[in-house]
Parts: sequence; C-alpha cells; structure tokens
Amino acid sequence: MTEDPRWPRAAHWLAAECASPELVVLGVPAHRTSISATQANMTPDAVRSALLRYSTYAMSTGIDVADVAVLDAGNVDEPDFDDGEARVATALRALPAHELLVALGGDNSITYSVMASLFGAELPHAGLVTFDAHFDLRDGRSNGSPVRRLVEAGLPGERIVQVGIADFANSAEYAARAREYGITVITRAEVRRRGMDDVVAQALEVAQARAGTYVDIDVDVCDRSVVPACPAAAPGGLSADELRQAAFLCASAPGVRAVDLTEIDAAADAPDARTVRLAALLVLELAAGLASRRSAG
Repeated sequence: MTEDPRWPRAAHWLAAECASPELVVLGVPAHRTSISATQANMTPDAVRSALLRYSTYAMSTGIDVADVAVLDAGNVDEPDFDDGEARVATALRALPAHELLVALGGDNSITYSVMASLFGAELPHAGLVTFDAHFDLRDGRSNGSPVRRLVEAGLPGERIVQVGIADFANSAEYAARAREYGITVITRAEVRRRGMDDVVAQALEVAQARAGTYVDIDVDVCDRSVVPACPAAAPGGLSADELRQAAFLCASAPGVRAVDLTEIDAAADAPDARTVRLAALLVLELAAGLASRRSAG
C-alpha cells in the first residue's frame, strides 16, 4: 500500500506505544472449545491487519480516534480451558489503568473468561449486554455457554440484556432458561421495529450496575451476507451498519468498562475479507464512542 502522510492509517494508530492509555486492545484467541470447528484464534491479528484499510477519522461525528490514547496489549497465549482462564486473568491484572477494554476474540467463550476476570468479586454488582443471535445458555463449557456460566458465577440475570436473538436459532428450553434467569430479551424483530438507538438505551439502563457494564458483541448477530466468517450467522440478522451503530452507542456510555468482539473465523472469510473488515470498523467505532464521552461529560 502507498503511504500518504495526510491519510493516517488506523493500524499505525493502534501500533503506537502508549504508557497511559484510555483504550486497551487485548487479543483473546480462544477456539478449542467451540461447538463448531473454528480458527477464530487467527482473528485478533487479522483484525489488526485490516485496520490498514481504514483511517482514524469519522466524517459523520468529526471524531478522530487518533486523539484516543491506545495500547495494543498483544494476545493472551492459549486462553482455552481452566489454565487459559487463569492466563486471561493474569493478562488483565498486568494492564495499565484504562477507561475501556476491547477484547478481540476468539470464540464466544471469552465472554466468560474476560468478564469474570475483569470484575472478580464485583461480578454480582455488574451488568451484561450481549448482541448475539443466540442465548449462550447451553450446558457444559463452550462458546455456547458463557452467559449461563456467568449467571452461575453470580451475575444477576435481571441485569443481563440480550439483543438480536434470532428466530430458529435457539430452542424453547433455552428460551425458558432465559426467562427463569430474569434476562431481558430483545429479539431481532423488535430491533427492526424500534431502531438501534432506542434498543441500546434500554439495554444500558437495564444493565446499569455499580461495578459497571460489560458488552459482548458476537458478530454472528449480523446477516450472513455481511459476515460469512461467522459459522452460526443466518440470513436476516442485523446489518453491518446497525452493529456499528450499536458499538458506538455502547462505548459512549461511561458505565461500560469492556467490550468483546467474538465468533469470527478469519480463515473462513470471503475473499474480500468483509467479516474481518467489519470487526476492524467495530474497533474504530468503539474508540470513537469512547472519545465521545469527553464531549458528553
């Protein structure tokens, strides 16, 4: 690629060294317990490379994320299974103080390891918002079980909101489990009727908690045409634009402490890398949302 000093690349922004970051990006390349075989472990580095395609400036808001102090903390080594969760906790403890963490998955199992490690004993005083086609309330330990595991670890179901839950992608039994836990479910059809602004406002209000809020963005919530690298994505999901809007809105909320991006298998992407490129844009939307907190404050 040719370089233009008047067109700074987002990848160079992320690669800059920073001792006092506002935003920290951490790769958590979990993949070994996935229900579907995946090479999601390749995705954090693929997203970093995709940032070469984008600038740091958002025309619609006038925000330049180059003004956001960022630290790329690298990848957690082998973050699967019991010892992997301990490695995630160790990596989080080693991070400098920051305002927002972005965890690059990896499959959706990282929602448990990152959130449980981040909040620790404060987990019962935290909230969770998921953007996902699925409940992730399965039994066992996999990318289909992180929400159930968090509830069993002490996260109150009444402060969990699940946005984008899809028809014909879940069972009646797990829907009943969500009701039993007291989870607020906002289906894909409801998002379509109400619009993302209204939905995110409700989700953040319900999940608001003393210790803060965690946001899980499972990219398979999107329509399969825009995320072919998400194994469980189906036709009829959110648009890429809707998910970008949701990322910006969540990161702009002061109570949100961390966001993860999960369920992309970079090795299964389309030739134009559209899924990984969307993930890179989500990182930039999160950074822009964080920057918007200053003007709101």
